[in-house]
Amino acid sequence: MNDRMETIKSKVTSPSPSKRELEIEVAADEVAKEWEKALLEYASRARLDGFRRGRAPKEMVKRLFYSDIKDTVIENLAPRALRESLRAENISPVGTPVISEALFREGQPFHFKAVVEVLPGFELPSYEKIQVQKREVMVEEEAVGRYLEELRQKSAEYIPVEGRGVVEGDYVVAEWKGKDLQTKKLLPTEKVLVLAGHPDNEKTLNDSLKGIVPGETRKFVISYPQDHAKKKMAGRTVEYEIRVISVKEKKVPEMSDEWAKDLGEYENLEALKRRVRQELEKARQEEARREMGDEAVKGLVDKLQMDLPEGLVEEEAVSILRGWSTHLPTDIPSTQVEELREKAKAQAQRSLKTSLLLQRIAGQEKLSASDEEIEEEIKAMARRNNIPLAQLIERVNQEGKREEIRNSLLLRKAIDFLLDNAVLY
Repeated sequence: MNDRMETIKSKVTSPSPSKRELEIEVAADEVAKEWEKALLEYASRARLDGFRRGRAPKEMVKRLFYSDIKDTVIENLAPRALRESLRAENISPVGTPVISEALFREGQPFHFKAVVEVLPGFELPSYEKIQVQKREVMVEEEAVGRYLEELRQKSAEYIPVEGRGVVEGDYVVAEWKGKDLQTKKLLPTEKVLVLAGHPDNEKTLNDSLKGIVPGETRKFVISYPQDHAKKKMAGRTVEYEIRVISVKEKKVPEMSDEWAKDLGEYENLEALKRRVRQELEKARQEEARREMGDEAVKGLVDKLQMDLPEGLVEEEAVSILRGWSTHLPTDIPSTQVEELREKAKAQAQRSLKTSLLLQRIAGQEKLSASDEEIEEEIKAMARRNNIPLAQLIERVNQEGKREEIRNSLLLRKAIDFLLDNAVLY
């Protein structure tokens, strides 16, 4: 054993590049001090017949609470000795250490073992002048046209209908209530907005809306199939009564110079088209650069020889599965669950390797992210997510996310470094 401290000795072995096993011994004098401390604590709190609180003889307290005092000594000594040993051996663990084989005998040194996982060392593959396929950026007239049409649709006005009934494409504000014809139970009355004729509506509903006018009431029956998407309605037959409150039709403006002027500071429709083209080109250039960055990083990650800590991979995989769970059905077959676990584990390994690779490159190239850059990134996040800046800053500070943002900026800078020094073909 190597003497690391006067009272604690440790021996370290490495069964794998990502694992360290420590055999630790705490000197008998240190154990005795901890024992006396724990004994005094129990004696001060013990309530024993015939003695005032805290006045019971220590030997009686020891005899009655020996097992509890022993557990307290171990619980206090083991973590502290492990921390000191890790510091002395210059080991930075990831995850939670596992302590085992604790051997305690009063008056003797305290022995135990601990296993910790560590990030493995690895050699960086050559990352300068890597070859990356160049992405050509083009914006077709059709793309500009589609974007303009989306803007036109968003500029639509909804005008109250007068002098006619509902036609396909109208927006109908209505109040409806239903009655289950099997159970005779009434369903809650609801106020709804319906797009007449929409294919997702029940056909019976669309048929009943045709020609209806504000203030009119109609009844219709819907028989829901057993496999209906809304499980609470599956297999039920419901009679609905719908009363129309108002009807509005969608009026889309013409694609003209006047419309362009109404959208903002555009002289005419051609000026708007130029701006749309510029925005689309910028977005596609950013997308192309992301794809090139992904290609550069993937090529380097594929060359990495690294034994990742199992606990770290498992933790990352659980986080990935948690993210997927919001988009998955609740009744997934067990075979598919296992497939998802394996998929998440593979993704976790690649994600961790990517992060470690880029962190090493950032350190190697002395890249940094200043406080000013972090502030600018927070402002950009607020704009992207349409969140008030003050609210986002407060959340970032409360959740301690600044270092996470700094790390994210560093990884992006590492990717930028790779691309700026890459050979495009």
